[in-house]
Amino acid sequence: MADIDKSLPNVRHEIKVPGAQEMTDVDITEEQQRQPVEVTPDEEGGATVNFDPSAVNQASSQTHFDNLADILPETVIDPVGIQLRGNYTDYKMSRKDWEQSYIKGLDLLGFKYDNRNEPFQGASGATHPVLAEAVTQFQALAYKELLPADGPVRTQILGVSNPAKEAQGQRVKDFMNYQLMDQMKEYEPEFDQMLFHLPLSGSTFKKVYYDDLLGRAVSKFIPADDLVVPYTATSLDDAEAVIHVVKMSENDLRKQQVNGFYSDIELSKPMSVVNADQVDDKKRELEGTSKTTRVESVYTLLECHVNLDLEGFEDVGKDGQPTGIKLPYIVTIEEGSQKVLSIRRNYAPNDPLRNKIQYFVHFKFLPGLGFYGFGLIHMIGGLSRTATSALRQLLDAGTLSNLPAGFKQRGVRVKDDASPIQPGEFKDVDTPGGNLKDAFVFLPYKEPSATLLQLMGIVVTAGQRFASIADMQVGDGNQGAAVGTTVALLERGSRVMSAIHKRVYSALKKEFKLLAKVFAQYLPPEYPYDVVGGQRNIKVTDFDERVDILPIADPNIFSMSQRLTLAQTGLQLAMSNPQMHNLYMAFRKMYEALGIKDIDRILPPPPPNAPKDPSLEHIDALGGKPFQAFPGQDHRAHVTAHLNFMSTNMVRNNPMVMAALQKNILEHISLMATEQVQLEFREQIQQMQLLSQQAAQNPQAQQQLQQMQQQVEARKAVLIAEMTEDFMKEEKTITSQFDHDPLLKLKSREVDLRAMENERKQQEMKKRQEIDQAKLVQARDINEDKIQQNEELAELRADTSIEKQEMANENRLELAKMKPKSINK
Repeated sequence: MADIDKSLPNVRHEIKVPGAQEMTDVDITEEQQRQPVEVTPDEEGGATVNFDPSAVNQASSQTHFDNLADILPETVIDPVGIQLRGNYTDYKMSRKDWEQSYIKGLDLLGFKYDNRNEPFQGASGATHPVLAEAVTQFQALAYKELLPADGPVRTQILGVSNPAKEAQGQRVKDFMNYQLMDQMKEYEPEFDQMLFHLPLSGSTFKKVYYDDLLGRAVSKFIPADDLVVPYTATSLDDAEAVIHVVKMSENDLRKQQVNGFYSDIELSKPMSVVNADQVDDKKRELEGTSKTTRVESVYTLLECHVNLDLEGFEDVGKDGQPTGIKLPYIVTIEEGSQKVLSIRRNYAPNDPLRNKIQYFVHFKFLPGLGFYGFGLIHMIGGLSRTATSALRQLLDAGTLSNLPAGFKQRGVRVKDDASPIQPGEFKDVDTPGGNLKDAFVFLPYKEPSATLLQLMGIVVTAGQRFASIADMQVGDGNQGAAVGTTVALLERGSRVMSAIHKRVYSALKKEFKLLAKVFAQYLPPEYPYDVVGGQRNIKVTDFDERVDILPIADPNIFSMSQRLTLAQTGLQLAMSNPQMHNLYMAFRKMYEALGIKDIDRILPPPPPNAPKDPSLEHIDALGGKPFQAFPGQDHRAHVTAHLNFMSTNMVRNNPMVMAALQKNILEHISLMATEQVQLEFREQIQQMQLLSQQAAQNPQAQQQLQQMQQQVEARKAVLIAEMTEDFMKEEKTITSQFDHDPLLKLKSREVDLRAMENERKQQEMKKRQEIDQAKLVQARDINEDKIQQNEELAELRADTSIEKQEMANENRLELAKMKPKSINK
């Protein structure tokens, strides 16, 4: 069953027609005296409809979104349909040049081979694939990045995050991905199709609405040729009229009429040939399909999002008088018969400003000079035509060179001398007898021109560079290149594509927000749904302003190669100084860029820091692993254990272990002082918390808060000084045995000197490694400069060679022009 388009949420009710007994007599004289219906068009695409308000049975309009076409008389709605049909024709004519350029650009895809008979029969009809390659490359990159297998939606929390908001965001994300990837069957193929049309036409559209027949939200792809706007429109928001051309079969239209969405009126058979769409015909031609006489009739509906001033449904001010402001409506008419099928209000019932409800999202490839965007047909269409012309000339030159033609002897008169000579053909020429080799004269066909081949290469390269399809692959670049060089090359090669990706990202964000509004309007208070391996539920209150809905794609990264290059560059930078970087996160980013699943099995995450007993801390100190003090520990017991361990001969001879233990002791001293201050200043700390909330608005509170903070810090410094003094005394007591034995002192001094020497050697080795690494980086930069200079020289030589060849060709032409003059003289 074909997709049935609807644009407005509707709650339909039966409209009761009064019976014969309930009918009241109508004064015929009064009916004849009523003024005729007047429809006054305006320059902005709308229309003003004036009629007798008494002819409108407003009491029958039971809901805000009722079909007013079932209420208004034909004398009112028929002029509206005629006027909107005329506006549609005017809008189509205003973009005639756009349609013609788009139709001609579709031929550059090369989907259909031309059988040409000029300049000779069988001449090449090949089309250079530079445009088709650019379109296919963009479609493949964008489809993979914007629509991953797990779903295209992610969420972020607005405001302060808490567990409740995080759970809400996760529910919204799971439900929207479930709807898009599982329930909305048409979304994925239509999104794929949209990404193919976008780089061609420069503009595509999505229409987001709720379909009553399907019982779910729909996001429908609309090609640019099926959405028409006035000449003065610059965007969907400021367009006075937006007309969506809907193709619908006779059976589907009848279903909509029976269902009550459209008025049940009799329509004539649709016109199939006279009003054929040229853009649609061109697409069918490229597909290789054509319409036959047995094809089912298809109606063309014009869904007009316009502003109307209907008397009887006008906007009323506070004084109860009409304001003259046009209100947004959606009027659907059948193009052939110009009959109105529906008129519905296009604003929310509780909206005091009567703002129109937006159902369309505009996707742009490049921003154009008006409403429609620019595509690759507009930007590199000329280059594609030039490359195609050069390619055909080269192929034709090769054909003529491989299949020579000319003249052969036979009499004096040449048969059919007005017809061109085909490849491999010899014309009969009647001449006296002679040698066999003299009986054939070959036409001077040349080999394919090397200059023309180089020129075609320059044109193709320019087109590929503009479309960013000649991007640097990860394996093609210098793996040892500097970080800045790699990022600069990546940015230079992806500048255009990155901007296009951001535009698509922005439009996709608008589409998801419209979908969220549909879900918030039509979902029940709580909606459970089944997924693989379990059941989940979503609440209608989850779609509020606390959660922002975004595409899962990164607007700054449009391809896997770009993501992989950035991750590899980050890992290279982290490896240059591992002490300052988190190597685990650098490696994890690399695995994520590669798309590897179950990363935790390959790269186990580091264990979280947790309180340890003194013995485990001693083991970490000997192994060179970090450890720290935590609040709530028995700090004095830890300090005493560390001092006793420091008295051992092994630790005394290891400065690195001694430094780690002393660092941990100082952490325990700081925590002891903090806990003591919290006990002594318990009331003051509570008062400081209250003052911190008032400090932003009350200068006195801020000054008082600073004074109390200074008192607390001063007391904490005193406690740290006292505890540090106790630590020094205990350390001296434990290590005093070494102070009375001169041999132990000498031995200890010797060990200290040896440790200092080892430390000095390690520092020297580290500095030597840094110097060597700097030399390598410098040498790499020098090599890169040399390579770049060589490339520039090669390009200069190639340009010089082309110029020399062109000068030689010009000289030959001048000589060829001079030869006949010398002969005549």
